[in-house]
Amino acid sequence: MRTSWMYNAILGLLVCMCSTAAAEDQGTKPSIEKKLTAEYALTKTTDDKSDIVTAGAVLVLQKDKVYMVPTDATGNPCQNNYKDGKLSQSGTCKANETFRKIPGFGHVIPGQDKAIASRAFVTGEKFWLTKIDVRDSGKDKGVMLEFFTDAIKDVRYRGTLFIQFKGGLPSPEDALKQVAEVITVAPSEDAKDEKEKPAKGGGQQQEAPASAAPAPEAAAPADAPPPAIEAPPPPPAEPATVALGQTPDEVVAALGQPTKKAKVGTKEIYFYKDVKVTFLNGKVKDIQ
Repeated sequence: MRTSWMYNAILGLLVCMCSTAAAEDQGTKPSIEKKLTAEYALTKTTDDKSDIVTAGAVLVLQKDKVYMVPTDATGNPCQNNYKDGKLSQSGTCKANETFRKIPGFGHVIPGQDKAIASRAFVTGEKFWLTKIDVRDSGKDKGVMLEFFTDAIKDVRYRGTLFIQFKGGLPSPEDALKQVAEVITVAPSEDAKDEKEKPAKGGGQQQEAPASAAPAPEAAAPADAPPPAIEAPPPPPAEPATVALGQTPDEVVAALGQPTKKAKVGTKEIYFYKDVKVTFLNGKVKDIQ
């Protein structure tokens, strides 16, 4: 009787432990959103989607043909979807692209005088992420991402991408892997420098052998002229500096291209490794 009781207690404990482990593997809406937000810092835009207030992580697209529309377009006919490793668009988006390719569209179809000028983004292009929304109810579970771009020929674009999860919600780590199939975070300049360094022990100049003694100098003839006095080496070049009132071109000439640019209202900010330069009306306003 006592043995049977102990057996049932141990069995119940094992079942409880297995259930707990399974629950930990199964992600939740808050845990997945927390994991994705930690990896992909969100960008905050103005209310009218015309500019950036706070810049987040710069994204790099890993797939071709993610469609976006101008920020001032009414509605968003181009819903991008990612499932089983493939990108697709909504039927409305495909129809919009078809209408745009019809010569004279709008002149022969009453009420259809303007098709939204969507743009297809391809692998390697960069933009921002403004929202992460995990969908944990309904038939299709996944994560909805909202994108925002810098100005391209004076036009900013916005778009959405729904990444569908197979079955229920995955663990936060698996959800991050699925999102990384489509977008990744642009590496920092420090990471690029580390990748470009030669491997340990390689690419270094070999030292000359010390076994060979230098040959003795020949005695100068008695009537030889005195040796010429070498000119002192030139002073080291002064480090590049940036001053208030300089233009963006002058700053780039002194410091090189910035690692990141951002616009905040009427201000434009250049980010460097150790300095942040703020422009106002095309002139340096602040240096930090």
